[in-house]
Amino acid sequence: FHYVQQTLTLWREILHDMFMLWHHADSDMLERRNTYRLRDTGQGLQRVQPCPRVSRAAHAILHRTQKAVGRWVGSSMIHLGDRNVPNALVFIDKYNQVSSILNPVVRVLEFLDSLESPDARANNSAASLVESAFGTIDQARKLILADFFRSAFDGSGADNFFDAGSCIDGRLTSAWNWCSSVEKKPFFNIFLLSGFVGFNGGPEGFN
Repeated sequence: FHYVQQTLTLWREILHDMFMLWHHADSDMLERRNTYRLRDTGQGLQRVQPCPRVSRAAHAILHRTQKAVGRWVGSSMIHLGDRNVPNALVFIDKYNQVSSILNPVVRVLEFLDSLESPDARANNSAASLVESAFGTIDQARKLILADFFRSAFDGSGADNFFDAGSCIDGRLTSAWNWCSSVEKKPFFNIFLLSGFVGFNGGPEGFN
């Protein structure tokens, strides 16, 4: 629970400061003395470049988050300017995808909430379908959340613990790995009932 809570808190803080981080990313990328090397990182040929400004800002956000949540579970490693996160632009792109991961999950939960209203239950066969498959709406909600919390933050999604694991970047890797397998989940039909088309398809993953 603490691991998931602190990860979501960190993502919130990073997104809150995204404008500042983007400004620092531009400065790091365009700094004349901050040269880059073209390297094959395992994800194709990438421009590997130090990110001093983004690194300072990201560590400040991390320390602020650690202070706010108290006990910190897992690694505090922030990959920047290496094979995992080659440059500042990749860092920005990764965290811009947080909403693509979370919005569809939130929307599915909101859909389940809507099925519990008296008007919806009287006129909506979706509630009956969910209850016939999962017992109750609440059980379906708990199943989705439990699976998301357990499997989207389990260090999966890479060949080794250094590339995924509990490091700051690896938490996103694990979440995307969960997204890539959601169609195999027993609750995937609930996603479809709510209008889900994909984590990258349509506004917020919905039509």
